[in-house]
Amino acid sequence: MYILGISALYHDSAAALLREGQIVAAAQEERFTRKKHDAGFPEQAIDYVLEEAGITLAEVDRVVFYDKPFLKFERLLETYIATAPSGFASFRKAMPVWLREKLFLKSYIVDRLKTREPGFTSARLLFSEHHLSHAASAFYPSPFDEALILTIDGAGEWATTALSLGRGGSIEILKEIHFPHSLGLLYSAFTYYTGFRVNSGEYKLMGLAPYGEPKYADLILEHLIDLKPDGSFRLDQRYFSYASGLTMVNGRFCKLFGQPVRLPEKDPITQFHMDVAASIQAVTEECVLRMTRAAHAEYGIANLCLAGGVALNCVANGKILRDGRFDRVWVQPAAGDAGGALGAAYAAWHGEMGRPRAPGEGGRDAMRGGYLGPVHDDDRIGRDLARLGARFERLDREEMLDRTVEALAAGKAVGWFQGRMEFGPRALGGRSILADPRSQDMQKVLNLKVKYRESFRPFAPSVLAEKAGEWFDLTAESPYMLMVADVTEAHRHEMTPAQTALFGIDKLNVARSDIPAVTHVDYSARIQTVHAETNPLYHALLSRFEALTGCPMVVNTSFNVRGEPIVCTPEDAFRCFMGTGIELLVIGRHILRKEDQDAALKEDYTAKYALD
Repeated sequence: MYILGISALYHDSAAALLREGQIVAAAQEERFTRKKHDAGFPEQAIDYVLEEAGITLAEVDRVVFYDKPFLKFERLLETYIATAPSGFASFRKAMPVWLREKLFLKSYIVDRLKTREPGFTSARLLFSEHHLSHAASAFYPSPFDEALILTIDGAGEWATTALSLGRGGSIEILKEIHFPHSLGLLYSAFTYYTGFRVNSGEYKLMGLAPYGEPKYADLILEHLIDLKPDGSFRLDQRYFSYASGLTMVNGRFCKLFGQPVRLPEKDPITQFHMDVAASIQAVTEECVLRMTRAAHAEYGIANLCLAGGVALNCVANGKILRDGRFDRVWVQPAAGDAGGALGAAYAAWHGEMGRPRAPGEGGRDAMRGGYLGPVHDDDRIGRDLARLGARFERLDREEMLDRTVEALAAGKAVGWFQGRMEFGPRALGGRSILADPRSQDMQKVLNLKVKYRESFRPFAPSVLAEKAGEWFDLTAESPYMLMVADVTEAHRHEMTPAQTALFGIDKLNVARSDIPAVTHVDYSARIQTVHAETNPLYHALLSRFEALTGCPMVVNTSFNVRGEPIVCTPEDAFRCFMGTGIELLVIGRHILRKEDQDAALKEDYTAKYALD
């Protein structure tokens, strides 16, 4: 039996396919359309997952959408009525879209699917609730037979936070917090206030936080959020506009903090913005820690699963892990709305159809390292590169690995395109840009000359799983780059008094450890543990790099530039290679050196994509 899950029409549309309850494929629509956070109906993602299974839509037994649009519309109308007349402008903007597409989503989806199968009927179409989809995406592929499930995001239909209990093939929602009280929207309000794009720039706010001090945390707790000991909360809506207006915050919010909203790309990022980022990050961490501590105290269950957009806050995840209340913590790698497609399919398989869960293999999760997207064989890669006019060598596996490691040790930025594409926002060694973490200048070089983005943005280490404990204070696996931990004392550098006294971005230029390119200014790092079982080629590359340099890790950042989706095809990879400062492209067993390429094929990527 096949089940197709779909998320669409809000942000990060995606499709996922299950066969007898096992994941066949999953991918975001943005990877195919090349439009970041594409919210359109996932036409190409659906085509891909069906092709991966070798089937047509006629062979799919159920199609499941990841939320219930009528409940969301009910919330929208009730909110506008409650805030009238202040919400009229937002109401007028939203209604045409709802009346044209979202309110009649059932017939809309059926019509789109009929283009693939004329006989498709609504009898095969199901709808899951938003937070149930998130919970299912977190629990069912996890390695646990029993777990508490915490899902936190901006808003679903009504719920913004949900605590659920997963046992075997069932999920029971225990508690919810409802709109407009939302930790995700609180964080997004500060994303907007500091000049970053909502639903895109939250990770920038998290990356900016270590450069500041949480000077405004008490102000946030006193005025904006009434936080209870058990983690439940209410937001004071007098400071926000998201419920009824066209912006996230209002004049009262700006007056509270004493500065206006920062204008993106115009106003500089100052110490004030860094302190604001540090403050909302500290408040977010306190909220989720209170939630998880209270949940463990009440239910006494040893395992925790996380999903929803807030679960992508890897700093908060690391705090939950180190807090020690739970024996194991597992985070869905596609924690945002894209993962809702997978969760919707799981919810139908186990919930609607009552099918039991299959036990995990070797105690591992069912996500297969997150490598659930398209793969390209070497013959096709060679044909594509030749068609594009690329100049390349095709090597055997061992020589390809040797050449790559030598380039990394020589300080070169390497585009690494191997195997299946990752599902979720993180590049995990399938579609990555790699570099030497020992280089003091590498963070600045990659940000400014390769990624074309702000210099403060941090990079992550991909480290051999078996060596992670020697370099980081990490007590668990982190295969999806969703945990932050500190660099061990043995690999830190002692700071001089002058260095300690530095503020803000000035801290960026100080080498704090033996791996400065991946060490944040607070000595932490966002870690990916690499396992031979899920990515043997990437594991072999790291092993070979360690043999040459003594360092069992590389810098890993996504293979794209600012505002661009992660590359999907060999053509995407080649164009990005030719439009950036990447010096070596390793794509399958093919190696391309920048100096060998036809200069006429170079592209200007500095303004190719809309800024994120």
